[in-house]
Amino acid sequence: MTTESAADAPNKPRRGFWIFLRDVLVIIVIAALVSFLVKSFVVRSFYIPSASMEKTLLVNDRILVDELTPRWTGYERGDVVVFADPGGWLPVQPQAPRGPVVLEWVDGLLTLIGLSSSDSEDHLVKRLIGLPGDHVVCCNSLGQITINDAPIDELSYLNLPDGDTAASNEPFDVTVPENSIWVLGDNRDRSQDARAHQDLPSGGFVPLDNVVGKAFLTTWPLARIGTIDGQHDVFNGVPDPEE
Repeated sequence: MTTESAADAPNKPRRGFWIFLRDVLVIIVIAALVSFLVKSFVVRSFYIPSASMEKTLLVNDRILVDELTPRWTGYERGDVVVFADPGGWLPVQPQAPRGPVVLEWVDGLLTLIGLSSSDSEDHLVKRLIGLPGDHVVCCNSLGQITINDAPIDELSYLNLPDGDTAASNEPFDVTVPENSIWVLGDNRDRSQDARAHQDLPSGGFVPLDNVVGKAFLTTWPLARIGTIDGQHDVFNGVPDPEE
């Protein structure tokens, strides 16, 4: 025998619905928080807007960037890194017309939690060639870049015109300052990289504070899913810079 009144019975389904809705909202909030923390401290998504890293990365490739590991291990020569514009590397973008407020809000939310990459156009991706203290010179008689007087053979990954074996057609001789790196694109003849920005106050160097992390995986398109090669073997013979 039950003591439930007739008036209480119809309220049960309604109360059950609100409990279900509450649980769903809690799950969504937790998932968004976890995604935000992952994006902020672990992994972040970007897309490739230019051809400067071909053939390693193609236009509109989507990549994942490891933000966490380099905080413990640092960076290595050869790493493909994503970094915020140090100032003057990217052209000033005209103000895009505003879309519907709801869509902008949704995109902002997705970017915040790491499911969108609308801030990719404010960042660049290049290959790390010189670490702090490195003396980087282009080029020797074979067209190779030297780092601390050791030549590196980059032909395995550079995108050069047929018959061209020079790692750069723009000579340079730089010593990387403390807390900075020297970066170049793999598509050397079509990359506006450190070489093109030596006249800026930064000297073409990228402050380590601007580096988001190390690209490690191509996730889109499906046919190109795979790891991103740091080509570290190329740099094995490079000695540490002199103190």
